[in-house]
Amino acid sequence: MPTPRQNAPKIGDLRDLRSFVEAPVGPPGPDPNALDFPPVRNGVDYLLSVVDHLTADPVGPRHVKYAVLHLQAAAEVLLKARLVREHWSLVFDDPGAASERAFRSADFKSCTVGEAVTRLRNIVGVTITDKDQEALAALGRDRNALQHYGLSHNARAVEARAGRVLDFLMRFLDDVLVPGLRLDEVERITADVRRIRRGLTGVHAFITQRLRRLSGDLKGCENRTVLCPYCGQMTLVVERPLGTCLFCDAEVGASAMTTHLFLNTPEGEASRATFCPDCGEYAVGRDTLLATGGRADFCFWCVGPVPLPPTAPSSEPSEHP
Repeated sequence: MPTPRQNAPKIGDLRDLRSFVEAPVGPPGPDPNALDFPPVRNGVDYLLSVVDHLTADPVGPRHVKYAVLHLQAAAEVLLKARLVREHWSLVFDDPGAASERAFRSADFKSCTVGEAVTRLRNIVGVTITDKDQEALAALGRDRNALQHYGLSHNARAVEARAGRVLDFLMRFLDDVLVPGLRLDEVERITADVRRIRRGLTGVHAFITQRLRRLSGDLKGCENRTVLCPYCGQMTLVVERPLGTCLFCDAEVGASAMTTHLFLNTPEGEASRATFCPDCGEYAVGRDTLLATGGRADFCFWCVGPVPLPPTAPSSEPSEHP
C-alpha cells in the first residue's frame, strides 16, 4: 500500500481542494468537448469505466471482461504517470536508450506494469506491498488471458480480484498522485472520483454479502478451508481429488494448489510447496493459512496437516488433479 499521509483528505471528501495540492492554479481548462485526457485524468476515466461495469445489474461476463481490460489500462497509466513525474526516461523499457525526442513523440517501447512497480519501489521510494504487487500481477494474467486466449475463470473470481486492484489504485491516487497535481487538475477529476468511490463501496458490499451468505456452508469445515487461488477468498474447501471454492465455484485439485504456491513463492525464498512425508505426493503447502485462523503445513492430497522436517525437497508438481 502506498505510504499514507497523516490525516490527508481524499478526493470526494474535500471541502477545500487548495489544502490538498502543492502547485498553484493553472490556466483555464480546454474546451470540454475536446479529446483531452492527460495521464491522471485518463487513468481516472478508465477506473470510472471499471466501476460502471462491476456495478451493473446484473454483472455479466462481458461487464467483467471490460472491467479487467480497463483496470489493467488504468494501472498502467497511473503507475507510469508517477514514473514520468520522477523522470520521463523511467517509463522506457530500457531507460539507458531513452531519448526526449522519442518520449515527446510517444515512439518508444514502455516498461511493463511489473517493471513500473519495481522502479516505483526501488527508485522513487513508493511503498507498494507484496500483496498489492501480486494483485497487479494476477490482473495482468487475467488481462492477457482475455486478450489473447479467452479467460476461463469464473466471473465472480475475476470480480473479486479486480476489486483488490481497484482498492490499491484508489489509495495510490490519493497518496501518491493527487498531491502533485495542480488545483485545476484536481477539480476536473473530483466528480468522477466521487462516482468511483460510490461504485467501489458497491463492489465491496457484493463481496461482503456473499461471504455472509456462505458462512453457514463453511461452518465445520474451517480446518480444511484455505484461500482460493482464483478469487483470493477464504472459501476453498479442500477435498480429494477436487476441492470447491464456495465463493467463485472454482474446482481446485492438489496439483493446481501446489503449482500456484510454487509459482508465487517470492524470489530467493524456499518453495512454499513441497512433498508430503505421508503420501509422498508433491501436495504440501508450507505454512498454509486456514479458516481457523491458524497456520499449518497442509497436504492437499491427504487433506490435513502433516509434520515436515525443517527443510524438505521441492520439485515440479505431480500429475494428480
